[in-house]
Amino acid sequence: MTTDTKFELDRDLGAIRLYRRGAAAKIELNRPERMNAWNAELGDKLRDAVLELEADTAVRAVLVTGSGRAFSSGADLRDEGRELTEDGRPDVYKILTTRYHPIITGIRRMPKPVVAAVHGAAAGIGLSLALCCDLVVAAESSYFLLAFVNIGLVPDGGSSVLVPTRIGFARATELAMLGERLPSEKALDWGLVNRVVPDEELTGQAEDLTWRLANGPTRSYAGTKRQLNAWLYGRIHDQLDLEAQIQREMAGSADFAEGVAAFAAKRAPTFTGS
Repeated sequence: MTTDTKFELDRDLGAIRLYRRGAAAKIELNRPERMNAWNAELGDKLRDAVLELEADTAVRAVLVTGSGRAFSSGADLRDEGRELTEDGRPDVYKILTTRYHPIITGIRRMPKPVVAAVHGAAAGIGLSLALCCDLVVAAESSYFLLAFVNIGLVPDGGSSVLVPTRIGFARATELAMLGERLPSEKALDWGLVNRVVPDEELTGQAEDLTWRLANGPTRSYAGTKRQLNAWLYGRIHDQLDLEAQIQREMAGSADFAEGVAAFAAKRAPTFTGS
């Protein structure tokens, strides 16, 4: 179903933008110069927007997308506003539990459908954001990446449960341990995403799908989410906390320090297993 009605800007919040189209809302990540990498501002404003839309009964479907060249390239390793531990390392446990987890659980708990429109990279926490949505529409040129291992970290943001529930143990292990890009067509074949469309059609098709859902049986959609959450994600809070605990261990490792240094220097890391 295609109409002439378009999403109109409701609020420009800097790191994100909110749009409305009747009963449909759109969240657009808005750090295009950093490929929508998550810094403190983006995380805080995205969390607040998700919680706001969750509670807004006038909103019956939500679209999540990114501006510029990518959906989201993951966490911003150059974020100078990150909380630090006493030894100067990123306080990943606090960042995950106070900022990232409410976004993931808020989208899963939201009693309305949430669609992700993915173009370019969906990496790290960007991949988690896409996969916690109910439906994922991907552009042909998009790719998906569990990039954590490449800097000595482990999957977080719920990806250790969101990925295997979609594609199974073997493929999830491959993505998590090899840290290689998964192109859109293979992602569709594996069942990671719902649809792949030509790049130039992504916005229109994702917006029309969200509009269709916004005018559908909202209580039915909410009931379906409750069923799927109960069966697949009944222990997601425990898993999120486990991820954060293990990530805190990894953030204190020599391999993580080397991974970040290698990333900044644009060279291959030399890991020692310590």
